[in-house]
Amino acid sequence: MVRTSLLTYLALGLGSTTVLAANCGQVPSQVPSQIPTGTLTPVTNFGENPTGLDLKIYVPKDLSPNPAVILALHMCGGTGPQYFQQSQYSPLADARRSFVVLYPSTPHDNHCWDVASKKSLTRDAGGDTTSLANMVRWAVSEFDADPSKVFVTGSSSGCMMSNVMAAAYPDLFSAVSCYSGVAAGCLAGGPGSSPTTSDPTCAAGHKQKTGPEWEAILKGIYGTPQGYTEGKYPKVQTWHGEADFFVNYNTNLAEQLKQWSTVHGVSFSKNATDTPNSGYTKIVFGDGSKLVGYSARGVGHTVPVHPELDLQWFGL
Repeated sequence: MVRTSLLTYLALGLGSTTVLAANCGQVPSQVPSQIPTGTLTPVTNFGENPTGLDLKIYVPKDLSPNPAVILALHMCGGTGPQYFQQSQYSPLADARRSFVVLYPSTPHDNHCWDVASKKSLTRDAGGDTTSLANMVRWAVSEFDADPSKVFVTGSSSGCMMSNVMAAAYPDLFSAVSCYSGVAAGCLAGGPGSSPTTSDPTCAAGHKQKTGPEWEAILKGIYGTPQGYTEGKYPKVQTWHGEADFFVNYNTNLAEQLKQWSTVHGVSFSKNATDTPNSGYTKIVFGDGSKLVGYSARGVGHTVPVHPELDLQWFGL
């Protein structure tokens, strides 16, 4: 029943791709990108793409040197162009000229990101995560982007994949801000990742683990029991609606926070009510620099994107 209802609530969109990209030279004689500006542009030659994902990119006019890169992931049933409209990062990109936004699309499994298969839950193993990472690597090279300013965000399935990308590629991303998702690895081993193909246990809120158990799952996605030891894991900001019965609020927000608080070694410190909006509660861990959650009273699936606050979390 949960899976059928969730599918009803998912946004639909259209996606297509054509070949349009340019190679870049070596710094400091970087050849300017030939990607059109001020419009959503399809790109196909971004590198290995084992799961056949589509990519569109938004580049503002008069882009500043060494920009940031944001990977923005749509919900189940959606597309990159649909999330382009929903997320509303482009007006802020135009105003600030300091970042580009990648809007990929998946044509598989009811247009849901693969957050269940071993291939996708393993770094560089040929799943959706491999294709998405190669999009990011291409963008960093294409625009001579600042590698310390690469971020991932998404809604529902896109939030689930945001957590997985941060687990698989902590060396690529500096921060996560996502909406109405689940802990990294929550859907692992299921037959699929969509409302009609996945094991419903996770979305229904019946998969609960200790912090160390969730940490071990997350670090295993990187490929070693120790996880990423060469640097820091991305800081995480995650949002969930208290009236979300599709990706159940009662446990899924708590399990995400349990997972990331263990990874970052921070404990709950305080709640800030009516922040950033009336009915929202900001859940702060430590000093709030590594992990925060937002609980939204009366909000269902999904929490609306807060682009200004996402950029603030990203430091843009």
